[in-house]
Amino acid sequence: MSRRKPYKDSFSGEADEEIRSILRDDSGGNDSDDYSGKLRRVMLNVINNELTARQKEIIMLYYFKEIDVVAIAHRFGITHQAVSAILKRARLTILRYMRYYMR
Repeated sequence: MSRRKPYKDSFSGEADEEIRSILRDDSGGNDSDDYSGKLRRVMLNVINNELTARQKEIIMLYYFKEIDVVAIAHRFGITHQAVSAILKRARLTILRYMRYYMR
């Protein structure tokens, strides 16, 4: 009987890195990077106003506190698959609103 591999947090794709870089706001307050500042403000507004309470909390833990999916699942008492599904739905919501606001 083979042993199951332990779950590895695999959210390290391009979209994930783009969200992290926007939320990090590496511009340092430069006026020349006004677009990235606007992008960050819009994304934060979407997170605060358009996501469910659970989605918002998980997004905050994952992107701002940089807690991995397994630790978030343990904290909420749910499976890591459920956390992954919540993150995916939240990302899709963020993307949908970002496309609307950033036209």
